[in-house]
Amino acid sequence: MQDASPRLSRTIWIGVALILLLMVFAFLLSGLKSRQRTGTNLPTIGQIADFTLTNQANQPVKLADLRGKVWVADIIFSRCAGPCPRMTRQMASLQAAMPKDSAAKLVTLTTDPDFDTPEVLNKYSERFNADTNRWWFLTGEKREIARLATEGLKLTGFLETKPEERVSPEDLFIHSTLFVVVDKQARLRGVIETDSESGSWTNVQSELLETIRTLEREK
Repeated sequence: MQDASPRLSRTIWIGVALILLLMVFAFLLSGLKSRQRTGTNLPTIGQIADFTLTNQANQPVKLADLRGKVWVADIIFSRCAGPCPRMTRQMASLQAAMPKDSAAKLVTLTTDPDFDTPEVLNKYSERFNADTNRWWFLTGEKREIARLATEGLKLTGFLETKPEERVSPEDLFIHSTLFVVVDKQARLRGVIETDSESGSWTNVQSELLETIRTLEREK
């Protein structure tokens, strides 16, 4: 009978080699996930151009007021009966979760500046306990908001719902449900869906907080 020990030895060594290969693969995969979590692969999506709008305290806000700070932005309108209340609650949750020593800002644009005056936005912001030092609701000229929202922040806005397609009097606009993140140099660096079926808001918020932390560490 042929000695089986060489074949057994060869099988053992093949098994050991496979285990080592799996360990190396797991190590490389762990490193990739770590880099993704720390945001070292965050792309530069675009540059934000200068703008002048007005916040809920009736104060002018320019891009210069946000330079040197990381900021998260979205777009809603106060009469919205669709995703806007949910998005604003999510932004309020993000505000509450942000570290006290973070200088990051939150920016909410309106698609409905004719109705959403600073006074209206101030009352709306109070419903969600917005900290006016941290979270600005911005209104202004339609063209200025549209340019910032669509060209700079890549948020779809100002798509008015046709009167015959409206399901309620408040069903005025179709707009993005994204949150976007801008870095200290006014570069768009993150685009995150808030209404994802594949993940909960807890996961989305964790991703936003990690992105903010990463960009705040950048010079």
